[in-house]
Amino acid sequence: MARWTIQDVHTAAEFAVRHMMITYVRGHFKNISGTLEIDPEHPEQASAKVAFDAASIWTGQPERDDHLRSEDFLHVERFPTISFRSTKVEPGARNEYRVTGDLTIRGVTRPVTLDVRALGQWQTGWWEDGMDKGPKTRAGFVAKTRINRRDFGVNWNSLLEKGGVVVSDDVDIKIDVEAILEG
Repeated sequence: MARWTIQDVHTAAEFAVRHMMITYVRGHFKNISGTLEIDPEHPEQASAKVAFDAASIWTGQPERDDHLRSEDFLHVERFPTISFRSTKVEPGARNEYRVTGDLTIRGVTRPVTLDVRALGQWQTGWWEDGMDKGPKTRAGFVAKTRINRRDFGVNWNSLLEKGGVVVSDDVDIKIDVEAILEG
């Protein structure tokens, strides 16, 4: 089983949430760490462990970011990490997989399924302190899912006139991962 380490500087999780019933607000998380265990001959035995720094949330609007970090949403002081641990991998079409696992937000764990596409592998240089210490094998993946934020205790909202809400319950998530083969 090959072990891959997620490269935080080349990995990000993006989310999109409907705002005021008419458009989407997008944001992302950085400071993502984790490992992937993959056997190309037996992809159904693969596993993933990933952690997100909840305080790294960024939407481009500082006041909104502070609100998202507060008790109303992620409550990062009490729950500094969002995590995912796979429990099942189902190979699909070429380079596509359905990865089911446990997602934990605000201390609440629920099963979610990610649609994952492997983007390929490539030998590259590995630069440290201005010197190429490579080559290293890199792999890329993209994963997508949709969750209901209320399932994780993220319940804040405000009503609009005529029955609308400020923030939708559905959250679309896309994760771009670059990982380095260890060993």
